[in-house]
Amino acid sequence: MKSRELQRIFWDWLSTAERLNRSLAEQQAALTLRDVARVESIQPELETMMAHMKRIDEQAVASTQSLAGELDVMPSLRSIVDALNPAEAKQLETLSKRIEIVGKNVQDRVALNRKLIENEMGYVGGTLALLAKVAQQSQGQFSTGVPSSVLVDTVA
Repeated sequence: MKSRELQRIFWDWLSTAERLNRSLAEQQAALTLRDVARVESIQPELETMMAHMKRIDEQAVASTQSLAGELDVMPSLRSIVDALNPAEAKQLETLSKRIEIVGKNVQDRVALNRKLIENEMGYVGGTLALLAKVAQQSQGQFSTGVPSSVLVDTVA
């Protein structure tokens, strides 16, 4: 089987992507619950898996180029599939389709989490702006007699 190494790399990518997708789901739950400690504890794991996926991508490119050279075809999946025997070509094509679907799922989850983070940052920023505005008023429950910095602890 000529594409064994490339298929091994594809399987490694798929397993890493599945673990990444589970961690992203956990991050999404933590973001929804506004559990900052949980979000921070998940972040190193996410960064490690993303770096690992980047290394796997680089290995896949190198393996594809090597296999293309061995088969004497252009270094593209389509050219390689056309040069392989039908059974092996079908396996490689099936794996590549699966990678495409899982990759799209990971991208969608990352985009959703990014949107949740942006919304949370907007919420926090808006809340701080309202607190600052209310604190600057000369009358009211949260008013200060003398305008001072709202976010600095004056006791310190």
